Amino acid sequence: MSVNKTDAISPFLVMEILEKAQQMEKKGANIIHLEVGEPDFNIPKPVSEAIVNALNQGDTHYTNSLGIIELRREITKQYNDKYGIFIRPDQIIVTSGTSPALLLILGVLIKENDEVIISDPHYACYPNFIKFLKGKPITVKIYEKNGFQYKSKTLKEKITDKTKAIIINSPANPTGALLEKETMQELAKLEIPIISDEIYHGLVYEEKERSMLEFTKKAFILNGFSKLYAMTGLRLGYIIAPEEYIRPMQKLNQNLFICANSAIQKGGVAALTKAKQNAEEMKATYNKRRIYMINRLKQLGFGINVEPKGAFYIFVNAKHISNDSYALALDILNKAKVGVAPGIDFGKNGEGYLRFSYANSIENIAEGLDRIDKYIKKSGV
Repeated sequence: MSVNKTDAISPFLVMEILEKAQQMEKKGANIIHLEVGEPDFNIPKPVSEAIVNALNQGDTHYTNSLGIIELRREITKQYNDKYGIFIRPDQIIVTSGTSPALLLILGVLIKENDEVIISDPHYACYPNFIKFLKGKPITVKIYEKNGFQYKSKTLKEKITDKTKAIIINSPANPTGALLEKETMQELAKLEIPIISDEIYHGLVYEEKERSMLEFTKKAFILNGFSKLYAMTGLRLGYIIAPEEYIRPMQKLNQNLFICANSAIQKGGVAALTKAKQNAEEMKATYNKRRIYMINRLKQLGFGINVEPKGAFYIFVNAKHISNDSYALALDILNKAKVGVAPGIDFGKNGEGYLRFSYANSIENIAEGLDRIDKYIKKSGV
């Protein structure tokens, strides 16, 4: 019996929780959503205006498979200005979100049985991308007591002649942690491509995020517009890569996706040139929610030894309640009518944790945590 490539892919448990919550809502339940990492803001007005103008002007045709030059130029300007690094438009491929971007990068880096190192915990979909391409995800455990940082010695022990890439994510999903400068410097010394997921750049409330391109020109950068500009459903991302990999990825993009949406790319230009104030206002709101949620979760008895400095997640230790985070998340949903993400979704080392998202109004966050307070008291834990 042949094995289908999808057989090795595990379900995305956050989506399982969300979909169950939606079923409950259809039956009249009032659910507070703290499980999904999706901004609750509308897209900035300059972005929507640019998209509408593009549609009205008939800008609805195929673009260059690399993306429109105006957008690629603005991306280079953003990285040049923010990080003090020089990149060129011909090092960029615009994609329909960062998921296709990761597929393109892995598609040119790995073949069957090649290995890709990821942290544990990690973004839930990373290992499934690797498995789909018949590669092997190799996990390196990272711990709350160490600030969820890669430890150089532990990581190096995982490297073999099959290792073709290392994925990093800073600020990270699910932990909200920033990689330390020293950690990134150590990674840059390795003769292995670093895939740096920078989708949460711009959403940093303490310290400063660093791009992997500050430390090595050999990095592959994933970034996009979903989180910082609340453009999740518009599906717009991009790759910055060493020039020699652009043509192979472009050919993949042509065959798999053709190009990113033409009108949405115009919205991306507007985001980078006209919506910076909108992004700053959203960031300030997130930070107020972050501070409020951290304090409330601590009051409820959850362990938070490392406060998140970026993204919009808090990864809390709930082992005093249960070591089965998926069962706990389902129980909280059923009894408290609050959606939270189970830690096991992010790797075996995430078991016993829960991820709370503060991409919701502070009123909803307060109500959700009030319900969890009652749930805990009723459970007697």
